[in-house]
Amino acid sequence: MRKRDHNVLTNAASLLICGLLAGVVVAAAAFPAVAMSGLAAKAGAETFGALPKELTVARAPQISYLYAADGKTPLATMYDENRRDVKLADIAPIMQKAIIAAEDHDFYKHNGVDLNGIARAFVNNQSGASSQQGASTLTMQYVRLAIAYSATHPADVVAATEDTSARKLREMRYAIQIDKELSKDEILERYLNIAAFGNGAYGIYAASQVYFNKPPSKLKIEEAAMLAGMVKAPSTNDPTTKSGYKAAVERRNYVIDNMVEIGAITQQEADAAKAVQLKVTGKRAPNGCVSTNEKGWGFFCDYFYRWWMQQETFGSTSYDRERRLKSGGYSVVTTLDPQAQRGADRAVRKAKSEKSKEAAMVAVVEPGTGRVRALAVNRTFKLDDPKKPANKPHSDPRQKKKGKLGNYPNTVNPLLTGGDGITGYQAGSTFKIFTIVAALEKGIPLSYTINAPQQFRSEYRIQPGPAACPGTNIYCPTNSGKKAGGVQNMWSAFASSINTYFVPLQQQVGAENVVDVAKRLGIQFRVSKENEWANDKAAAHDWGSFTLGVTDTTPLELANAYATLAADGKYCEPIPVQEIKDPEGKKLDIANPRCEKRVSTEVARAAVDAARCPVGDNSSTSRCGGSRTAANVRGIVDAPVAGKSGTTDSEKTASLVAMTKQYAVAGIMADPDWPQTNVKMKHNQRDGINPPVYETLRDAMKGKKRINFEPPGQKISEGDQRRIPDVKCLDVEQAKSRIEAEGFDAVVSDIKVPSSCAPGKAAGTSPDGRTIKGGVVTIQISAGGGTAPGGDTKPTTPGRPPGRNGG
Repeated sequence: MRKRDHNVLTNAASLLICGLLAGVVVAAAAFPAVAMSGLAAKAGAETFGALPKELTVARAPQISYLYAADGKTPLATMYDENRRDVKLADIAPIMQKAIIAAEDHDFYKHNGVDLNGIARAFVNNQSGASSQQGASTLTMQYVRLAIAYSATHPADVVAATEDTSARKLREMRYAIQIDKELSKDEILERYLNIAAFGNGAYGIYAASQVYFNKPPSKLKIEEAAMLAGMVKAPSTNDPTTKSGYKAAVERRNYVIDNMVEIGAITQQEADAAKAVQLKVTGKRAPNGCVSTNEKGWGFFCDYFYRWWMQQETFGSTSYDRERRLKSGGYSVVTTLDPQAQRGADRAVRKAKSEKSKEAAMVAVVEPGTGRVRALAVNRTFKLDDPKKPANKPHSDPRQKKKGKLGNYPNTVNPLLTGGDGITGYQAGSTFKIFTIVAALEKGIPLSYTINAPQQFRSEYRIQPGPAACPGTNIYCPTNSGKKAGGVQNMWSAFASSINTYFVPLQQQVGAENVVDVAKRLGIQFRVSKENEWANDKAAAHDWGSFTLGVTDTTPLELANAYATLAADGKYCEPIPVQEIKDPEGKKLDIANPRCEKRVSTEVARAAVDAARCPVGDNSSTSRCGGSRTAANVRGIVDAPVAGKSGTTDSEKTASLVAMTKQYAVAGIMADPDWPQTNVKMKHNQRDGINPPVYETLRDAMKGKKRINFEPPGQKISEGDQRRIPDVKCLDVEQAKSRIEAEGFDAVVSDIKVPSSCAPGKAAGTSPDGRTIKGGVVTIQISAGGGTAPGGDTKPTTPGRPPGRNGG
């Protein structure tokens, strides 16, 4: 497209003269040794005329910027070349004049090829002068760079820059055509955006940032002159090096003199600019996730990078996707919430130092969108220097014996999100939520009661060992401390984490259905054997210990699973971005949340209602009992909360989930290098996992509205309620028969209570009045002695002695 009227005769003359002189003059100007060889003369008019006119110009690589969720806090930059195209209007006029003064005085006068310049160079180079002159205009230099950047093969890059007459001829032909199609300002803008300025800075925007930490619109005379002087030889004129500083000053002053010569500045301005001591205040732009804006943000950045590399939108191969990220000039607003992330960073390092082999890991997900708001661990995201290692000895004794170092304090392993050999960590009783959901989906209400013994003899078969009944292959789980749980409902059993409630409940609803719930809520099963079981209903049906959380997961998966329930059953794929714009400012749809309904609203609300109990909260329907595994969370966060703690055998891992309607936070403490660690992971202690979780949630919630969870409906909470028959003062066996005749499961308490009935008789039931059809009714035994203070004492809420079972 023609941008400027050109003199037809002038253009024609340029073409003719270029054709006639190309073989001699051009070669002599650039390559005096071959000027008169005869070969050059032969490459005359016919060769020049046969050259193509159209130059296909690909966009030069652009830096991509990552920002936090506020759209302004820098997170990281990623690039192959540090370049960001800017409009000429955003480049200081003095910079425009400086580059013309340095490279092409007659830029606004010639038609892409400076015939006078060619003649001057020819005469100078044939005179034996000590310094050789070239004749490349800014337009020709732009052509050379554009060809190199548009090349699709390494050989084409070489051809674009090799010292040959053919290359000069090609540049001249394209330059004349471009000068016809583009305005001078457009050519100047393109040149300033493509030129190299050294120290990894390509284009004027990057250069002004790297050397002066300012946008190009703010450049002063002496700064513009220095930058203009660098394009000729960026390494030689590098002011950041001792050897290049003097050359940079001399070259700057040379450009300033030339600015006076072309009338860009006055002599007085030139003298003042030369008097300014050359001082570089910027620095090379950080690149990649090892150089994030804040120290603890590398693991989130790495999660974003891995996510990007999985998106086919950015290319069909991993190579294409990485090139798009590092060369595409994208502006990416990530989901990282600075407030939540900083709180998480403080919390994990407060619990465990970076030199600790135990990893305190915390992930934060937003319910209803899947946006990952924070990822924090007490590690530094970087590769340990093999020449000067900072990492400590490996925690696995076998690896340590071989002299191997551990992955702490430095690592680039995806500890929080999984992948690259990281399969996750056992999350213990946090998995009991999946059994609750499966039971609710089968029509079993929250009020469903089970008499939880000290040890439960299940129908599951396992290898003989500690988890089996002595001398058998029958799975016989026990509670923490090997205490009986007593009669429990889902609220109280979840609050106290009663193993011998949840294993029989899972057995009743089918372990394969519990596994299916976990899959629907995002648990990935990265361990190959576990993945086989999870995808084989017959195998999953026999997975008796699944409800107790013996399966590997990650903090991110766990947070998102609970977030799904907080969002009324809407599952959203975890995502690290909320807006992506290409260099033209066009938004890409790929940043939109990817959500679907996976659990009914009523089931999700009922599961959350049960999950309020372990963390010290209640709803209008909750009947949590007296013992809660993380009862202090509600008071610390100061908002309606739900969640669950978890512990594995021998306390090799410890976990806690705590969530509000706005944030789901999951934390796991483990040794990623040695899962069979002999260190006992803690919960409520200062160096346990609970403080990092509730402190992260507390800090994330600062300034946020307190939103209550919706309580579940009566049917899913209470189920089909039936009247319990009155058995007061009956013989125990008679009372038992009467209760069972009404369709309840009758058990006899071993604790006697004061009663007006004769000792040994039935004093009453717990609960009394009404309970769910098929539920457990405990017959209380009279100790005699008359009516207890306040009437016959009958607990109406299932409970158990204080203590922690299964986390």
